[in-house]
Parts: sequence; C-alpha cells; structure tokens
Amino acid sequence: MVNLFKRVSNHPKPVTVTLIGKPGCHLCEDARTIVRQVAAETGADVEELDLTAEDFDPVLKEKYFEQIPVTLVNGAQHDFWRVDPVRLRKAIAAAARS
Repeated sequence: MVNLFKRVSNHPKPVTVTLIGKPGCHLCEDARTIVRQVAAETGADVEELDLTAEDFDPVLKEKYFEQIPVTLVNGAQHDFWRVDPVRLRKAIAAAARS
C-alpha cells in the first residue's frame, strides 16, 4: 500500500554555519562577528575551522585558500571574503525549511 499522506513538519531543521578562516585574518574576524550575531538570532550552530591546521583537508585547503573567510551553510558554500548578514539570514531560513 502506498501512503499518499506525507507528514509535514513545522519544526525547523538544524542548521550549521561553518566559518573557514585562519589566525590573523582581519576579514575572518569581521566574518566571525557577523556569523555569531546572525547565528544567535536564528538559532543556527556555528563551527569554525582553521585552514592552517595540520589536519585540515588538503583538497579543501587548496580550494578555499584564496577565498578565506569562507562560510558554509549545512556544508554548502554560501559566501567568501565578506559575509552579508541579510543573505546569511535568508540562507539559514531556507536551510531550516528544507
């Protein structure tokens, strides 16, 4: 038997914003401030990764090295260099709905 009634949930899905940066990067500091503020407003989790860490994925290091800071929303690249708080709020809301 096929269930024709799909359960729809009004509960938002968890969202994680990942900030990839490196120590001493002034753009990373600016991005960190915005990411933390928007995450606090929206309830998103924040994860920070250091591109210069020895255990950082070498493929991702090569991909993102020229773009830091890089922000990901639930693992998908959202932005780089500068974080727009309005765009980030919209991306978090969309991720929470999907």
